[in-house]
Order: sequence, then structure tokens, then C-alpha cells
Amino acid sequence: MSATAPTPGLPTERDAGPFAPPRAISRMREARPVSPLRFPDGHEGWLVTGHEEARRLLADNRFSSRQDLGILHVPYETPGMPVPTAPSPQVPGLFIAMDPPDHTRLRRKLTGAFTVRRMRSLEAHLADLVERQLDALARLTPPVDLVAEFALPVPSLVICELLGVPYEDRGTFQANSARFMLKEVSLEEKMAAYGALTGYLAELVTRKRAAPGDDLLSDLARDGDLTVEELTGVAFLLLLAGHETTANMLGLGTFALLENPGQLAAVRADPELLPGAVEELLRYLSVADLFYRYATEDIELGGVTVPAGSTVVVSLLAADRDPRRFAEPDTLDLHRNARGHLAFGHGVHQCLGQQLARIEMRAALGGLLRRFPDLALAVPAAEVPLRTDMTVYGVHALPVTWTETARRPGA
Repeated sequence: MSATAPTPGLPTERDAGPFAPPRAISRMREARPVSPLRFPDGHEGWLVTGHEEARRLLADNRFSSRQDLGILHVPYETPGMPVPTAPSPQVPGLFIAMDPPDHTRLRRKLTGAFTVRRMRSLEAHLADLVERQLDALARLTPPVDLVAEFALPVPSLVICELLGVPYEDRGTFQANSARFMLKEVSLEEKMAAYGALTGYLAELVTRKRAAPGDDLLSDLARDGDLTVEELTGVAFLLLLAGHETTANMLGLGTFALLENPGQLAAVRADPELLPGAVEELLRYLSVADLFYRYATEDIELGGVTVPAGSTVVVSLLAADRDPRRFAEPDTLDLHRNARGHLAFGHGVHQCLGQQLARIEMRAALGGLLRRFPDLALAVPAAEVPLRTDMTVYGVHALPVTWTETARRPGA
């Protein structure tokens, strides 16, 4: 280990503002992009904050995602969580926690559903879905919580349609997924939420195997190679990732635009900026911040040797704010070429649904800015409740108001 004393615990306080990494993490990146970190259970692992170092790590399969191979230590405390003394059993179908070839086998079965071509074919339908949700929003009397009335319903509708999950069940799965993703909820409550989610999905995929429909889970259920347990694990991952990340990008992204009126005016004036604006918001916010890996052998990274058995935490947000990669990285610049950001990860685990997320964000943000030309926060920015207690960052609510509502195109 390095002679430098490990940082005692992962800094989590958003003391540099609602959109920036904690100041302590930024200081660590400037001093050492691969820094020793002491975990709450006493483990001495590492925190990666540099862009190049994070990219290299995520592309190196010697840094394993498997939870059954070694102990993956968590950098924050969970009430009731015992100190880990052995690896966790592998969950069938949860390919995000697998390495090749197991990961490859499951991911290959899904890639056809998330091709750029198929996502583009969804674009017109998605635009209509967004307009209907904007119509519902326009009928409300402000102030309104944009998360509850727009940012969460849009991706929930999309993922339900794609997977074949009944939208009327959204209240149950949204409540359980939110409970599961709370950082400081007790282990007992977390496992109860997980059990409720997987129990619901196991029943759903069993029904689809018996009577498949025209949706992604039915397509997978027709595949005789996948067990019900694997189908359930895949469904859990896609449902959770498919609405939580995009919903939080829409809520936090709107907040960021409202707090940067010059950038907001620029994208309103030139809708052609929207695709690049989405990439810059992804870089600037990186809501799925922390990834975990297990070093399977001694590995050199960023000028240090990460010993075998170490848990390594990667901060994608810190990496996407690395001044060695992006000029003035703490400035939201919608004209920036943000290509190369790590908001969707990198390597074999790069987000499977990234094209869908981009299409959703372009349609939702574009429609929102067009239909509500004077959208504004209804509370001071400091009163917007941040999701610092969740494993995917964002805002719990975004109270907004407006006086002018634009009509639908052709109305």
C-alpha cells in the first residue's frame, strides 16, 4: 500500500453545489486520481476519480464485477449490514454483476432489443407519448412537482411498454425500487423491497412464458435457454435501470438548465443544440455516479499498484469533471463537444439502454422547453430536495411554475 494515509470514508456532502462532486473528492482527483480509501468496515481500498484512469479500469476485466468472486466492500454504512466476511452468491440474470463469458451470454440476448435502429423506430411513438404527458402537465395549476408529473412518468411509461410491464402496476414497483435504492435504509427493509420486486417480476415472466406478447420480456421468455430465475434477474435490472436513471436525469437536468439561464436560452433559441445539450448534461450530472470493482490480481493504475482483493470505487461524476479531459469542466456549456464522457460507463458493462435514454431525454426536454416557454422554479434553489440519500442521484421533487403554456404543434 502507499505511504499516503487512506481517506477515512467516502466524502458524500454536496458542498460544492447541487450539481458538482463533493469538494473533497475533487481535491482527491487533483492530488491523486487513484487514491487510497478506508471503508466503514475497515477495508483499505481505492477511489478512482481521474477520467483516463476510470476509463482504463472499466475496460480492464481484471477489475471484476462479480460479487461471488471476492468481497465488494461498500463505502457507506447500511444499518444492520454485517461486516462482510465472504463473497455474496451470484444472482441469476443480474448480468451487471457478472464477467465474461457469463455476462456475454446474457447481454448478447438483449443487444437486439436496444440497437440504434430499433431505438430510432421508437422515436415517433415516444414523441407522441411525451406530448400526451405534457398535455396532462399543462392541465394542472402550478406550482407542480415536475418529477411526479413528468420526469418520472415518461421513462416509466417507456420501460413498461418496452418490457411489457402493466403501467397500472407502476406505483408498486416505483415504491419498492425507491426503497431498495435508499443508502441508509436498514438491510431488512432493503431486502423486503427487493423480495417484493423480484416476486412480482417472477410472476410476470412466468405468465409471459405461458402466453407471450409483443414485448421484450416475452421475447426473452420464448428463449428456452433462460430459466425463470434468470429472466427475473434480467427483468429486475432492466426495470430498475430503465426508469430510475432517466427519470433523475430529466429532473436534475431541468434543474440545471433553470439554474443556467444563458444555456437554457441558447437551447430554446436553437433546438439543433439539443442532441449536444443532452450529452453535456449527461457529462455534467453523471447521476449513476459510483461503480464498484474487485481487483483479481495486483494491477498498476494511475501510477500506483492496486493489490489483489481490493475493492475499487469509481466516481464517474468526478471523472467527467476532470480538467485533464474537459476544459472548464465545472461549467455547463451546451456548445461543448462532450463526447467521451463516462456517464453510461465504459467497456463491456457500458449501459445497454444508452440510445433509448438519449432519445427519451431529447424528446422530453425538447417538448418541455417548447411547451412551457417561461418554466421557472417555484421555490429557491436551496430548497429543492436532493437525492443524496439514494444510489442514483437526482432530486426528490422539482417544484416548478409557469404563466404561459404553448399549444401543441398543429393545435
